[in-house]
Amino acid sequence: MIPKLPVLLALALPLAGPLVAKPLQVYILAGQSNMEGHAKVETIPYIAEDPATKALHGRLIGADGKPRAADHVWISYYTGIGENNGEGFGKLTTGYGSRRDPTQDGGKIGPEYAFGLALDRATDAPVLLIKTAWGGKSLNHDYRPPSAGAYPRSPKDIEKNTHTDADTGKYYRLMVEHVKRVLANPARVCPAYDPKQGHEIAGFIWFQGFNDMVDGNYYPKQPKGQEGKRFVGYSDLLAKFIVDVRKDLGAPKMPFVIGVMGVGGKNPGSEDNLAFREAMAEPAARPEFRGNVSAVRTAPFWDEELGAIQEKKEKVRQMAFELRNKGKRSANADGKMTDAQQKAYLKDYEAKLISAEEAAKLSRGASNAGYHYLGSAKTFAQAGEAFAAAALALRPAR
Repeated sequence: MIPKLPVLLALALPLAGPLVAKPLQVYILAGQSNMEGHAKVETIPYIAEDPATKALHGRLIGADGKPRAADHVWISYYTGIGENNGEGFGKLTTGYGSRRDPTQDGGKIGPEYAFGLALDRATDAPVLLIKTAWGGKSLNHDYRPPSAGAYPRSPKDIEKNTHTDADTGKYYRLMVEHVKRVLANPARVCPAYDPKQGHEIAGFIWFQGFNDMVDGNYYPKQPKGQEGKRFVGYSDLLAKFIVDVRKDLGAPKMPFVIGVMGVGGKNPGSEDNLAFREAMAEPAARPEFRGNVSAVRTAPFWDEELGAIQEKKEKVRQMAFELRNKGKRSANADGKMTDAQQKAYLKDYEAKLISAEEAAKLSRGASNAGYHYLGSAKTFAQAGEAFAAAALALRPAR
């Protein structure tokens, strides 16, 4: 489903008029590392270098040259490493991307930043974002919806005591519990909350997928020549997830936006990657979800130029590996190169492969690995605005 033009236009316009008494609009954002967001704030200025995204940069950066803070949007972000989960909350601004300490500004943004600013421009009601995200989490096990039943443990799981019943769906439960905890007292996070007006859950954004895509155990590769869809199980799990989370949050028609994984952009280099994208988007086309579930493809937001430079960087890393391990086709096949000689060889190799201009561009625009969309604010901000447009387009007419 593509957002209608009036919605897209509203996202680009400043908010007209003061905040008025209306129900608090609650949006839930959930997923794994790309919902966390690994774009360093320092990559935001790079957005202005592309004429196609210069206006987007202006929507993120104020006249004072600093990142904007939302006027009427607050956020509660629940995350953590291992068992150390915690909450950071406040007025929406930068720093609510990936955090090592849940309570502290992590210096990064995810899709929540541009998403919230877009809503700030599009509505005159107060907005609360509830974000729950943890890196490296699957839908098939970590976020497994209750109606999917027990995880099908393998003999190896039983032997090593992994994928236990106690752990299955753990992050689904943590997500639901936190949303309910926040909504039991919205004023704790959002001072603009008016108990007389109450709140309504206006949308849910799901941005996840990498761990399922690379899980060859749960989604085994199919024999050559055998027809079928390897990731059809993901589509079914996501459909169950949508039904279950609506039921558990008491919002049967809650607008649901699927952020379709798009790492690698136009040329992801893997048939599995392309097949997985289709599996992610598939539930939005099901009759039972017509008009209330939308799939937003994020591949168009991948920075192709930065991606090409990053591929060259990967070649340098591979060459370093070959030299260290005396690769048969490397310059150190006989193992006679010293560490200093290897370092000098790599420096020369990289200089021939990557120009100084390319290296500088990568430094300005990227801050993480490819599976994290290169840690590019340009990508995360475009995705955030697209998610907001899709969520607003799904809202019933009033």
